[in-house]
Amino acid sequence: MRNKFKAVVTTVLALSVFLGLTGFKADGNLLAVATLANNHSERISLSPGGVAFGVKYFTKGALVVGITDIETAQGLQCPARDAGLSVKDIITSINGKEIKNAEDFQKTVNACEGKSIEVKYIRDGVENSLKITPVVDKNENVYKLGLWVRDSTAGIGTITFVDRKSGRFGGLGHGICDSETGTLLPLDRGIIVNVKITEIVTGKKNAPGEIKGVFDRFRRGELTNNSEVGVFGILDEIPSGIGEEIPIGFKNELQTGKAYIITTLDAGRPEEFEIEIEKIYPDSGPTKNFMIKITDSDLIARTGGIIQGMSGSPIIQNGKLVGAVTHVLVGDSTRGYGIHIENMLAGMQK
Repeated sequence: MRNKFKAVVTTVLALSVFLGLTGFKADGNLLAVATLANNHSERISLSPGGVAFGVKYFTKGALVVGITDIETAQGLQCPARDAGLSVKDIITSINGKEIKNAEDFQKTVNACEGKSIEVKYIRDGVENSLKITPVVDKNENVYKLGLWVRDSTAGIGTITFVDRKSGRFGGLGHGICDSETGTLLPLDRGIIVNVKITEIVTGKKNAPGEIKGVFDRFRRGELTNNSEVGVFGILDEIPSGIGEEIPIGFKNELQTGKAYIITTLDAGRPEEFEIEIEKIYPDSGPTKNFMIKITDSDLIARTGGIIQGMSGSPIIQNGKLVGAVTHVLVGDSTRGYGIHIENMLAGMQK
């Protein structure tokens, strides 16, 4: 939520409420990208996306999003805090039983009947374990640890690219994170669905806009990876509106100046809008690689600039797919960040 200019930024995945036939094989061998930046003979072509999609996402384990006191017959107690559990920990098992969701977590804790339990959890990528004794909530008469946990989320984003031969796709340009803790959510399973856009909330200074929509009931693909540089998966079929293949652009080919984004708004189909690449950050790491500014008057009139739900909108420059929109500056909705397409492809391989 911060950058070099001390301006507040936010990702542009729009969270919302969720109101199959498989046509491709997940061969796991799509792209060899390790040397793309220095070996132009390995330039590949992909179909730019720009199609909005809905995602329903289930985590692996239960993410701790809050710690709270429990009102017991002996007063306020919090076994979780006393044992050393913290917000952002991911609980994976209790007494050897795998924890798959929040309901699973609560049932397993309550079943202990006050006996000490062994909790395995992941913190900063490392698995740990501890012993903890639940206490009875006198108001609900159930055993608790004093934790708030989360196991799923849903949202609207934009497909960045599709490989037509395999049906594999990438989107968002950033990972799906917990909205409260900022923690990258570990993927257990996830499906994507079509989305019908019903409303555009215009972005304003210090008030990011949003794409709102209704989700289709039927799956259109599955997620296979959630990483800091995007979400990736395989489509059941190529969505209508996906463009023809174009070559990717390498990092060292990106230039400041005119470019285009492709995104879906209230017209219900991908549209092209003009932008300006204002600054490129050579040593920026995997994300927030360059600054973009919306210059298209039509897009500014309809959205105010970059809004939530446009995350993943492909960026085209000189006929090449060079990256995707990822973040908006909260203080200036006409500006935001982009990610190099090479960085997304490298994340896809992981």
